[in-house]
Amino acid sequence: MSLSLATSTGFTAPGMGAVGAHPMLSPAVKSTIRILVVDDDRTLRDGCASALRVEGYNVTTCERGDEAIDLVRRRRFELVLLDLYMTPVPGIDILKATLAANRETVVVVMTGNPSVESSIEALREGAWDYLPKPFSATQLELLLGRVAHSILIARQSDEARAAMLLSTGNSDKITLLGISPSFRKAVELARKVAGTNASVMISGESGTGKELIAQFIHQHSRRASRKLVPINCAALPEALLESEMFGHRKGAFTGADREKIGLLEAANGGTFFLDELTEMSHPLQAKLLRVLQDGVVRRVGSEQQDAVVDVRFISATNQDPQVAVQSQTLREDLYYRLNVVPIKLPPLRQRIEDIPLLANHFLAHYWHRHRQPSAAIPTLMPSAIDFLKSRPWRGNVRELQNVIEHLAVLAEPGENVSPDVIPVCDSTESHLSSRPAGVSLEILNDSFHRAKDRLVADFEKEYLSRLVVRAHGNMSRAARLASIDRTTLYRLMEKHSFQRESAPASA
Repeated sequence: MSLSLATSTGFTAPGMGAVGAHPMLSPAVKSTIRILVVDDDRTLRDGCASALRVEGYNVTTCERGDEAIDLVRRRRFELVLLDLYMTPVPGIDILKATLAANRETVVVVMTGNPSVESSIEALREGAWDYLPKPFSATQLELLLGRVAHSILIARQSDEARAAMLLSTGNSDKITLLGISPSFRKAVELARKVAGTNASVMISGESGTGKELIAQFIHQHSRRASRKLVPINCAALPEALLESEMFGHRKGAFTGADREKIGLLEAANGGTFFLDELTEMSHPLQAKLLRVLQDGVVRRVGSEQQDAVVDVRFISATNQDPQVAVQSQTLREDLYYRLNVVPIKLPPLRQRIEDIPLLANHFLAHYWHRHRQPSAAIPTLMPSAIDFLKSRPWRGNVRELQNVIEHLAVLAEPGENVSPDVIPVCDSTESHLSSRPAGVSLEILNDSFHRAKDRLVADFEKEYLSRLVVRAHGNMSRAARLASIDRTTLYRLMEKHSFQRESAPASA
């Protein structure tokens, strides 16, 4: 079949006989993929539909937004090709209605007036991708191939998940512990976005659990039966990072004695996790952007397209992504592609109420790992919990995890663990003990009264944490050691969110 449509319609497609061609798609499979084309431009709408029908797809067309909404509510479509700028019903409203009716529908928005704001809004609302008008036959061919591949993977994942639930029951493989509002907000956002194909950017300090959130998203996605492939952009030099991500041709560089597929190809159909994204060089960021836009992978040393992949991207950074863009560490166009749904993880010092839960979980976990099954698990005394809650935890959850594992190795079976036997991380302790007596430069940036309040608050918190240790959790003894009455001590503890024992031991 040969179509020749004016460029002004947004569709230039001479010879569309290869649309959606994919080695995995048989005519029988194509006939099961139902596509809805929504556009008030009749020429483009009918041209797309005719070309797709020739290829064997099951196609329905619609020119009005209200009719499209009625259709997606009554019938199930695997793919909706949707014009973003329609009247009187805007395309973004049709997008929302489509995904509200069936979250698994793949929606691709077409726009003749592309902008960063409109495209990002569509992607955040759940669009799978966007296609700027005018688009060529090759662009549509590549897009349909990726979409169809994604649909087949989703079907296989649904079947695998159903089989797994029958055999194992419905339970989360990834445990995310925490009751603090800021952490639960991040988890609920991760759960909500997991079922989509939207790119996710996770930010937070080192040790806050960014990779765990990425695993959680993958395990709750339709790609769960496929691989989650991680790569740490800070752990490899640029040349090696490029080879690992994109693969290389034989003879591409010294030592390349054989052809190698990259991790992006290995992640096809699954999820690719980019850890420490801001450590990637600008040339590699530009090459990655091509994969995000077209799904095209070109190996190192290759002069041709080596593969087309369907990959869901999750990235992570311990920097503020917007600051990284402003400092030109991170390309702005790559940022917009990867930061469709941002998730910010709070540091442990901002989720103090989670420390008892985490500490007890880690203690039980590592006790069973390092000890005999019959050995009684030690118990963290309230004073030990207070001590843990008083620490700065600059290494966040990872630091707490290491401290508790150390404790599990050293503690006696059934021991009541007091603060003085908790093996505080050397880096934390040395920081506390070597803190200079003078005023830091950061403090000097504040007003006098604010700087004074910060210094006094830091002193009180550190003094109380050391006082609790010296008194072994005995509040009466702590008050005597500090030469203050217990009422004053309790008021200070409440001020700094320390948890006192409900029945303080008498002296």
